[in-house]
Amino acid sequence: MKTYLECFPCFLRQALHLAKICGLDEAKQKKIIDHTGSLFAQIDLNATSPEIAYFIHHELKKFLGKDDPYEQTKEKNVAEALKLLPVLNSHLLSAANPLHTATRLAIAGNVIDLGAQESFDLTKEIESVLTADFAIDDFTSFAADLAKAKNIVYLGDNTGEGVFDKLFIEQINKPLIYATREKPIINDITIKWAKKIGLHTVCTVVSSGAKTPGTVPKQCSREFQQTLTNADIIISKGQGNYEALSDTSLPIYFFLKAKCQVMADHIGVPLGSYLLIKNQKSNL
Repeated sequence: MKTYLECFPCFLRQALHLAKICGLDEAKQKKIIDHTGSLFAQIDLNATSPEIAYFIHHELKKFLGKDDPYEQTKEKNVAEALKLLPVLNSHLLSAANPLHTATRLAIAGNVIDLGAQESFDLTKEIESVLTADFAIDDFTSFAADLAKAKNIVYLGDNTGEGVFDKLFIEQINKPLIYATREKPIINDITIKWAKKIGLHTVCTVVSSGAKTPGTVPKQCSREFQQTLTNADIIISKGQGNYEALSDTSLPIYFFLKAKCQVMADHIGVPLGSYLLIKNQKSNL
């Protein structure tokens, strides 16, 4: 998926949010905004949004002298998600179709996204996702393909979301590879956080090698590129992974919420829609 001009205000918003997280005063916040704006001339609109986001955040981290300014935010996101585990497990225990419920809960976790939005209500999101009509819902096809799949790859997205991912993987109860980012970007999940959440106890956790906030295949390690090629089914979480992979022919099911108008317009759904999308370019 290409980058649109409407994405540029979002990059500025992310920069301002980063400056506030770092506790900078208004004058220094202005310097961050100015620096971000100066980077726009170097941006190629044919690049994906995750590639551009990596470029901007990498430059901002150098400017700030901080390797992972979102560390405390990730701590908070994970803690909030863990507090909801009794509620999540209760929904699964009472579900007529636990896999269907687990799938919806996994998508609810995708609201924890500091790239697309700065605030969210997880409790409200859970209540909504369990009863909402999905704008695109390929669950029946997904369940059938998942049942026969032997090589399953799960592309993680945001750190707090990993708590929801773990519940979903436990429900699948099949071996799979869970891929994280190589290094901290925004609040994206890394191996360090996957292990803190306990994902390594229910699946094989690896780094994709990608430093972008989305799994851009050419940015991944050669080993992980082969992992993607060998997959029977790929579960892709979040907008960043959709932006990076929607033009590929990989056997992907996209789990996400359309959290910005650019994404909603690109897919052709209302803003805020829940989505489970089969990649029509694949041979699934």
